[in-house]
Amino acid sequence: MVRQGAIDNPPKVPFVMGFECAGEVEAIGEAVEDLKIGDRVIAVTDYRAWAESVCVPAQFVYKMPAGMTFQDGAAFFMNYVTAYVLLFEIGNLRPGQSVLVHSAGGGVGTALCQLCKTVENVTVFGTASTQKHEALKDKLDHLYDHGVDYSQEIRKISPDGVDVVLDCLCGEDTNKGISILKPLGRYVLFGSSNVVTGETKSFFSFAKSWWHVDKISPIKLYDENKIIAGFHLRELLFKQRRHDFVRRLVGTLFDLYTAGKIRPQIDSVWAFDDVILAMQRMHDRANVGKIVLDPSIESKQQETIHLNLTLVTLQCQAPSDADQSTNAPTAAPKTPRTT
Repeated sequence: MVRQGAIDNPPKVPFVMGFECAGEVEAIGEAVEDLKIGDRVIAVTDYRAWAESVCVPAQFVYKMPAGMTFQDGAAFFMNYVTAYVLLFEIGNLRPGQSVLVHSAGGGVGTALCQLCKTVENVTVFGTASTQKHEALKDKLDHLYDHGVDYSQEIRKISPDGVDVVLDCLCGEDTNKGISILKPLGRYVLFGSSNVVTGETKSFFSFAKSWWHVDKISPIKLYDENKIIAGFHLRELLFKQRRHDFVRRLVGTLFDLYTAGKIRPQIDSVWAFDDVILAMQRMHDRANVGKIVLDPSIESKQQETIHLNLTLVTLQCQAPSDADQSTNAPTAAPKTPRTT
């Protein structure tokens, strides 16, 4: 959404994107006491994380638990801290309750599904693109394509609605989410991806999204016993400066990771040179889980180009008698399909 201009007050271009990373500490400031060179850490920063070396204030750095890989570390912070706050700090999820998770196949969505399983007898409803259903079918109880009238489908199973709605879409989904809440139900908005429908932020999409959100009446909320909230992790951390609160949550999440109860679902890992392909996969909503950039791996584009050039060379060579006897020309076209 940063690339598409859908986030308010982005830095002036050019700038380096990225909010989280993982790696080893190479240097520390004089006043830093809790970290040392060589520590394996997760760090969060307000942009500039997509780099081989990142300078971060110590209050935004967290020592990784033993056994956590750098790829898991890079995929951990934003997804799981957001999910934990949504479910437990705001959503107040308790045993026997029900949750609706939008974009269940995304990074936060998969984290929410895992955290729901840490509470007994929680029923999880979710929406996701049809092509993701096979990968997600075992991660939640009821899964719907976003294009269907999921609110009516949910009421067929749970006539009273759900206890918690977690919405990263906004627009008309806000109205559906509030309408499907049980008494004392909690609706939490943590994104607005309906604003973006093309390559960039669309004024039409923004206006449509705004138009579809009914004016919220406090009296109606009072009469219906419903709760509405919002959550924005970067605002909480970088502007409202709730460092100690977030650090406590990270400690809890690290304990869950060490106990094997949560684990980042990584969709794919890309070299820095392949960031365009990675972003396109995200834009197409083809990923199930987190997309990670890893500066230590080689570009897939370079490998593909090398193999394609090799294929062209083979096709241009006149086959020898030995080649003809082993059917080499028919085997060569298989090469591109292995990339």
